Amino acid sequence: MKAITYSTYGTVPDLSLVEVPEPKVGPGEVLVRVKAAGVNPVDWKLAAGYLDPILEVRYPVIPGWDVAGVVEAVGPDTFDHAVGDEVYGYVRKEWVELGTYAELVSAPVRTLARKPRELTFEQAAGIPLAGLTAYQSLTRVGLRSGESVVIHSAAGGTGSFGVQIAVALGLRVIGTAGAHNHDYLRSLGAEPVLYGEGMAERIRELAPEGVDAALDFHGDGVVEILQSLVRQRDRVVSIADYEAAAKGAHQLWVRPDSADLAFLTELADTGRLTVNVEHALPLRDAAKAWELSASGRTRGKIVLTV
Repeated sequence: MKAITYSTYGTVPDLSLVEVPEPKVGPGEVLVRVKAAGVNPVDWKLAAGYLDPILEVRYPVIPGWDVAGVVEAVGPDTFDHAVGDEVYGYVRKEWVELGTYAELVSAPVRTLARKPRELTFEQAAGIPLAGLTAYQSLTRVGLRSGESVVIHSAAGGTGSFGVQIAVALGLRVIGTAGAHNHDYLRSLGAEPVLYGEGMAERIRELAPEGVDAALDFHGDGVVEILQSLVRQRDRVVSIADYEAAAKGAHQLWVRPDSADLAFLTELADTGRLTVNVEHALPLRDAAKAWELSASGRTRGKIVLTV
């Protein structure tokens, strides 16, 4: 099969489209014929070596964790999905090696769920990692209908999912973003606030008595600012500040979870979760996709079509 690979830590030009053996399919796994693979910043950060202290890597690496496709085969004693099922998932395994930038990927069933019927394969491939991150951030602090939440970097890939999921859960959402994204946030159901200097004061104008929780989807040292805005300092989650736990907040690393994915499928099938695919590129253009992702100027999702 064809796949994108790299054989050492490095930069975008190290990616190659090559022929590799088809993956084996073990118990509790299915073989997925990839229709689209989602591109996330963690993909190129892994290749650059940023996560080497915590993740086991075996070369050559096929990058990618997000996938949408069709089940082609099932492993022994595997009955969760059948051949022909359309699925999507966050296929993170015990080590980094056999990812989703390929024609085929073996996926543990715990990482998959039924693909949303109302979405294309390209749209579905944009959900898993970012959508699960957003949902698990909201559930980590136990948010309930009627409460309020600040989402920092609300117009980004994870943030836009966070806004939609929070609105679907009945939350009041205040989202930070650049001025050019404020209309976009309003369309998702959030109250936009300009980030940067004076952000805390602008949020207090909207919520003088404070908010119930806050989610940091960007970093840049805002955890303490968000803690000053919430009624309980421990109801702050960050996916980007690795000192968050030491500051009394939650530092979240998203987990594969088929039940959580099934919840996102339900939201998508009922029109409460949409996906803006800004760039859909062929697999051979993975390097270009990484350049777009690293630029930080893409509002929607980037996917590779296979």
